Amino acid sequence: MLTHSTRRWLAGLGVAGAFVAASASPAVAAEEAPIELGAYFNDTTLAAGSEGKIDSPLLFASEPVVVQGLTVTYDYRNLDGVVDITPDSSTWGCETPEAGVLACTDPFEIDLYEWASGGLFSVVMTPTAKAADGATGNLKVTVSAEGLAPASHTAKVRVGEGVDLAAPGEETNISSAPGGTFSAPLTLSNAGKTDAKGAVAVFDLDHSIRPDKQFSNCTYDDGRLRTCAFSEVTAAGKARSASLSYTLGKDTYAPGNEYGGYNWLTVAEFEDFNAYLQAGGYSVGKPGDGPVLSLPEAPSKVAARGFQADTDPMNNWSSMTIKVNGKNGADLVALGAQLTGDAGDVVKAALGVRNDGPAALDFSRGGSPVTKIDIAVPQGTTAVKVPEVCAPLEGDQQDWENAGKPGAKLYRCYPDVFIGVGEKQTVDIDLRIDKVIANAAGTVTINAKCECEGFTDDLKPANDVAKILVNATGGSGGGDGDGGSLPITGQSTGLIAGLGALLLAAGVGGYLVAKRRRTRFVA
Repeated sequence: MLTHSTRRWLAGLGVAGAFVAASASPAVAAEEAPIELGAYFNDTTLAAGSEGKIDSPLLFASEPVVVQGLTVTYDYRNLDGVVDITPDSSTWGCETPEAGVLACTDPFEIDLYEWASGGLFSVVMTPTAKAADGATGNLKVTVSAEGLAPASHTAKVRVGEGVDLAAPGEETNISSAPGGTFSAPLTLSNAGKTDAKGAVAVFDLDHSIRPDKQFSNCTYDDGRLRTCAFSEVTAAGKARSASLSYTLGKDTYAPGNEYGGYNWLTVAEFEDFNAYLQAGGYSVGKPGDGPVLSLPEAPSKVAARGFQADTDPMNNWSSMTIKVNGKNGADLVALGAQLTGDAGDVVKAALGVRNDGPAALDFSRGGSPVTKIDIAVPQGTTAVKVPEVCAPLEGDQQDWENAGKPGAKLYRCYPDVFIGVGEKQTVDIDLRIDKVIANAAGTVTINAKCECEGFTDDLKPANDVAKILVNATGGSGGGDGDGGSLPITGQSTGLIAGLGALLLAAGVGGYLVAKRRRTRFVA
C-alpha cells in the first residue's frame, strides 16, 4: 500500500492537470532524512492473441528532488512465455541486460515530486502466441537514480479471453431544471464473437447528477453513483439495456450544461482498476440499499470463469448531456483578514472565497469557467510563506515556475474545482510585519480577469474584493476568513474527479480523451 496522500496520488494521475500539480504542498521531512524513490505499476489483464496494451509506471519521491540517470527496470522473467515487454515508440535509452529484463535510462535531469508522475518509460505488454486464457505472472518494476536507493513494485499480469464490450456511440441529450428528475439508458452490447461473462459499468457523472434510486449491485460514494456490476452473460452480437433514473441537484447552476457517462470494463479489468484505486487510498464506495439492478433481454446467467479482457476499448464509452433550464446562480464572496502585530512579527492570513449560493460551482470540466483569487500583499509586510497553489503574478501572467515562492507583492491562487453552497476555501499566507503602518492594506480579489475563460456571472460582484488590514485603527473591512489550507477537494472523503478520468490514468481508458465531450480542468 502506498503511503503518500490521496491528493498527491490524484495529481500524479494527471486528472486535474497543472493546477493540482502546482498545489500539492510538500510534506516537511525530518532533518537529514534520506530522499526515497517510489514506483507503482498497474495490474493488467491482456486479451490472448491481441496486440496488448501500452502503460507506464507512476514515479514519485518522498520530497521534491531533481534526479540524474533516472532508470526504470522491468523484470518480467516470471512471465516467461506468457507476455513480452518492449519499449513503446516514445521510450528510448533501453537495453536488455538479460532475457526477461528491460532497463530504460534517461540521461537528463528530471524533476520528481511527492505526487506520482506518469508517462515516462512507457512499454508495450504483448501476450505471446502460446499464452492461454488463465495464464498469470508478476512484473517487477524498479526505479533508481544516481545517489538514491532503488524502489520496486510488483504488478500482477494476466492473460484472458478476448471480448469486445461496446456502448452506444451516440450521445444522450436531456433537458431538466434544477431539482428535476430524468432517466437515461444504460446499454451494453457485445460487438465481438465471444460471450461476455459479466461486465462492470464505471460512471463519470458531474456533481449535480445524482441517482434517484439505489441498487445493491451498484456502489455509491457520498450519495454519488460510481459503479454497477452485472453477472449476466451477454451473447456475441447481442445487447441488453436498463434505464437509470437521476435527479438534478437543486444547487445546479443554471442555465448551463451538465455532463455524464459510463464506461464498460470486463470483470477482470475492473479488478485491475479497483486495485489501482485502493493503492491510491480510494474506494468505489459501498453497495446501495435497494434491489438488484438487472440488464434485461437474456434470461440465462452463468458464473464467470477465467479472465476476460476487452479487445477494443475504444467503443466502451457512452455519454450524456443535460441542458439545465431556468436561472440559478451563485454569489462568490471574497474573504480577507484583519491582523495585528509588531515589527518583526509573522502573522498568518487565511484568505480566499466563500460560495453563498444558491448554486454550487463545478469547474471540473476542461473549458469550464474558473474563478481566480488574486492576493495583493499589504504595504509594510512581506510574504514569507506561500503555498504552492499560489504563484507570483506579473501583469496578468502567473509565474508557475516559482509557485509558492515568498517575496512577491501579488499572487494568483486557484481554488478547488468544486465549490459547494456555503463552503469556504482559504489559503494560508504568512506575512512578516517589516514596518508598523496604521491601516496597512492589501486586497483579496476573486473572479479576477485573466487570459483564460473566467466565471463572470457572480450574483453580487460588489463583494468580490475584500481587504487585508494590518494594524487597523478602527473598523473591520477585512472580511471573514476560515483557517486552514486551500483544499484540493471540497469533499475530502470522495473522489475529486470522476472515475472516468481515473480510468484514463489507470491505462484502461486512454481512449476517453477522444470520447468525452470535455476533459478535466487544467488551469
